[in-house]
Order: sequence, then C-alpha cells, then structure tokens
Amino acid sequence: MMKANALILLITVSNLLRLGLVRSGGEQPLERIAIHKATIAIDNSAYIKASPEVLGLKGQNNGWVTLEYTHPNPSNDDWIGVFSPAKFSSAVCEPESGKEEAPLLCTAPIKFQYANYSSGDYTATGNGFQKLQLINQREDFSFALFSGGLSNPKLITVSNTITFANPKAPVYPRLAQGRIWNEMTVTWTSGYGIDEAQPFVEWGQSGGDQTRSPAGTLTISRNSMCGSPARTVGWRDPGFIHTSFLKDLWPNSMYTYKLGHRLFNGSYVLSRSYSFKASPYPGQDSLQQIVIFGDMGKAEADGSNEFMNFQPGSLNTTYQLIKDLNNIDLVLHIGDICYANGYISQWDQFTAQIEPIASRVPYMVGSGNHERDFPGTGSFYENKDSGGECGVLAETMFFVPAENRANYWYSTDYGMFHFCIADTEHDWRPGTPQYKFIEHCLSTVDRQKQPWLIFLAHRVLGYSSAEFYAEEGSFEEPMGRESLQELWQKYKVDIAFYGHVHSYERTCPVYQNSCLQNASNHYSGPFTATTHVVVGGGGASLADYAPFKARWSHFRDQDFGFVKLTAYNHTNLLFQYKKSSNGNVYDYFTITRDYPDILACSFDSCQRTTLAT
Repeated sequence: MMKANALILLITVSNLLRLGLVRSGGEQPLERIAIHKATIAIDNSAYIKASPEVLGLKGQNNGWVTLEYTHPNPSNDDWIGVFSPAKFSSAVCEPESGKEEAPLLCTAPIKFQYANYSSGDYTATGNGFQKLQLINQREDFSFALFSGGLSNPKLITVSNTITFANPKAPVYPRLAQGRIWNEMTVTWTSGYGIDEAQPFVEWGQSGGDQTRSPAGTLTISRNSMCGSPARTVGWRDPGFIHTSFLKDLWPNSMYTYKLGHRLFNGSYVLSRSYSFKASPYPGQDSLQQIVIFGDMGKAEADGSNEFMNFQPGSLNTTYQLIKDLNNIDLVLHIGDICYANGYISQWDQFTAQIEPIASRVPYMVGSGNHERDFPGTGSFYENKDSGGECGVLAETMFFVPAENRANYWYSTDYGMFHFCIADTEHDWRPGTPQYKFIEHCLSTVDRQKQPWLIFLAHRVLGYSSAEFYAEEGSFEEPMGRESLQELWQKYKVDIAFYGHVHSYERTCPVYQNSCLQNASNHYSGPFTATTHVVVGGGGASLADYAPFKARWSHFRDQDFGFVKLTAYNHTNLLFQYKKSSNGNVYDYFTITRDYPDILACSFDSCQRTTLAT
C-alpha cells in the first residue's frame, strides 16, 4: 500500500506543476509546501508507525496519535505530512484550462510537522517520536515522511491508516442568532447525506421536556469553487452542513440540545448534550456582555502547521474566551475567519477549535477578504485572498440572518445592543444596495430601548494608522469614511469596529478627521461623534503602524487581543480591550448617557425644527 500511494503521488505532483497550483506569497502555511516538486524516494528501511489505529471509541471528536519513525538518512528538513483521506492521492482534480494531460490527480496534507520537532537527536539517530492531534473529519488518515524540506519534498515512507470509530458523526455545533430575537440556529457538520439519514436537533428547556426540530442540509462541490487552490490541490470534501431553527424561545432561559440523525435503517446517532442561554428581549435591562475581534484564524494545539508562525495568537484568543465563557453572551468575529485560503480541510479544524465557544453562545461572523475575494466573481476587490473559495465556505459553514448570504451584510439584536454588520467585500458606497441597508439598519433602531448602536465591518472604513493605509495616504480603506461618516454621525453610532489590520487602535470621538471631543476613559452626556476601534489582533501575524501618530489616534497596541463590551443598563456601557496572552485589560473607557443625551443635538446630527407653535 505504501509503494502504491507513492506511485500515485508521483503522477500527482507531475500534474500539479502543469496546473500551476503553487501561488507565490500567501499566508496559509500549506501554501508553502512545494508539492509540485515532490519526487518519490522510497526507502524500504524507513518507516512510520501510528497508534492507536482507532480514535473516538467513547464518542470523542478528537484524539492524539503517537508516531514512531525511522529514517536512515535524516536531516533537519525532514517533515511529516498528515493526509486525509489516507489514500491521499486518489482525489481527482478537474482541468482548469482544458489543455492539461490526464491523469489529473492532486492533494495537499491537512497539516504538517518537522520530524525533529520533539526529537532533538533525530538527525543523529534517525529515530523520531511525536504526538499529533487529529479531529474527526469524516475520513481516515495516514502520515507521510518527506525529506528535502518544504521546497523540494521527497516522499520517503507512508504510515498505516488511522480512523475514528464513527467518522460520520455529527460534530462542531455553531450557534447563531436567528432572524428574530427569540430564535436560535444550530449549524453542524456530519458525514450523513439526505439519502442516508434525516438530521434534527433534540432540544428543550433545561430539566424540561425535549422536542425535535428538523434541519436542512447543504453541501459543497468542487465545481462551486472559483479557482485554485480551492478547486485543485486544496480541495477536500467539507461534508454535509446542517442547520436547524429553534423557535419561540423563552427569554433568558437555559436550554439543552443534542445533534441528531435518524438513519433510514431506523437507528439513531446522537451527539453529546450541549447547552445555551436564550437571548433577552430587545431592550431588556440586564447585564449583557459581548466580545468582538477579527482576523483570528486557527492554530494547532500540537504545534503543527505553523510555518512562519502566521497565526500564533489564535489559540491564546480562543483559550481566553473559553476561560471567561460564563461572562460572555455573544461573540462577533468580523471577518478573516480561519484563513483557509482555499485549503478546505482548515474549516473543519477551525470549527473544532471554536466548538467550546460556538456551542455555548451565538458565534456571529462577518465576511473578510480571505473569505470572499477572487477575480471575476463579483467581489469588490479583484485579488486572490480567498484562494478560490469566493465566499462559498463561509456562507455555508456559518449561518447569519442576512436576506441573501451571498451578500453578507445583516443586523442582529441582543438586548440593549443593536448591531449593523457590513460586508466590505461588496460595494458600500452611496446608491448601492449595501449603502441602503446600512442606512436602514442605523435609522430604524429604537434608541430608547436599544441605546447602544454598534457598526462593524472587516476592512477599516473609518480610521487606522496602519502602515499600509498610511502609505496609501488614506488612513482607511479608500472611499470608506467619505461614503459613510455622515450616516454614522447622523444616527449617532456609539462605536465602529473593524478588523483587517492585525493590531489594536482606538480613536477619539472623531468626525471629518477632527476630534469633536478629547479621547478619554470616561464619556458622559450627549453624543459628540463615533469612536472608531480596530480590533484585528485575533490571532493572525501582527501589522505595523505608521511611524507617526495622527491626532485622532488615542491608543495603539501591536499585540493580539479582543474587545469586550459590557452593558450594565440603558445608561452605562463599559469598553475593555484585553490581551490574548493573559486576559488583562490594557485599554478601557465607559459611556454614561441617558436617553435625552441621545436625542440632543450634535454636529451634523441635529433634527430640523419649525417655528410653528
């Protein structure tokens, strides 16, 4: 079997070169493997042994595998690729231009690690030992040892096969706010299609009767992808994506739920039990806590797949949120979700990483350049940042209450908060459908009931002193605030949040490049202008600032972190910026404001009056 896999891979890599699959640059670690240069160098005295052969015997969705391996000619460049399916060269890539020669075979590992990672004497002895964590991804696994580094890989040997006890099991639930306040959606992934089983959620109030609600099923084909690598070397079947709508929830009540499938042979498959707290009634006066960040990505707990350390803060952010989960009601991840960049296996790994969070509280996402952008696909920017995904994976893997998920703008309420989430990968300028949505979202909120009005977007449509924006001379996404600042001011948006810049920055209350109020740690009285916050330090590699500081820039931190908003009541809001490394607060401010303060006049937001009595 090892030699057969190796021969298939030889055919594979010869065609990858003709397909032009390796892109220069990019940020997904798997992109750095020059698989098109791989050659067969099977050494019969080399081996990899993986154990145990079966994971998840007690229903677990992850497990650790121990690898023991030997190479008679070891080097520091040797690495191990984790492949799934185990026959990792059996996937067929469709031709892109019609001129490629058959057979068109292609694959990519789902992650990798250097052979000397946990074996310091590997280069001296040729013997290695390490542990890697696997998650249930609906297929079996194998491990391949390569020499020649990532740039010139040579296949040395392939391991035995590892599998999960039930590879099709329902996994990785993601909660999201529904289209109305008392509805919760549950989305999950499984290996069960509609021709094999009926998906459902078994749920009810904690300690009460349970009911079952049906779920819809979606899947994605390779033909849905817009280009390479998603359509070629990065393709991996993402399984079946199910979503169920839990309706007529009692506000603030605790619910339990299980993911389920009724197989057509009459048997049932159920997940373990999860729980969530239903949303408060819009305008309800109670403690409400929201976490906001962008650009988190994923990382591996076993240390693998981190070439050039691109997403070093991702696990820290995740762990801090899990640690504080009892004090979080809702999470808003504003774009650049997992940085799969066309390597579809990474979506499973991301949803597994956030499962402890997303299974407990609504995990709302926005669209970023690494989800949507690809030339000729209708995105506002004609770059290849999505790796050919062109929004399809994000729009399917996560539910958002948008009218059309291909246009990823939407609003959602949580108690005293009203959120307007824009999609910066589609045109937002005046006269566009999105501009009309933004104005409608901002103008229709009842500020007496929901005093805290929050605008969110991935790219910086407001203010940022990031080096790349400064080099453009715009200090923003070009045409951003010029298009929207009058709306923010007219409708008195309290805070506008952005990602895209991998760092933290807070402005003064600013309008037309001028601070209408000095930056402070406490604001009280009538609204003056919107405070703009860049919170793109969720986990991806950090961005540089311009060497000088603009007058509107109050606090900057080139580190990983997130923001937590705490509404105590209709009058008092606490803003905290926390570092992912330790969860400590490094910037904060409070807003104290009564309803008459919201109604009061401010620059460019005064209502017209009449002299009539």
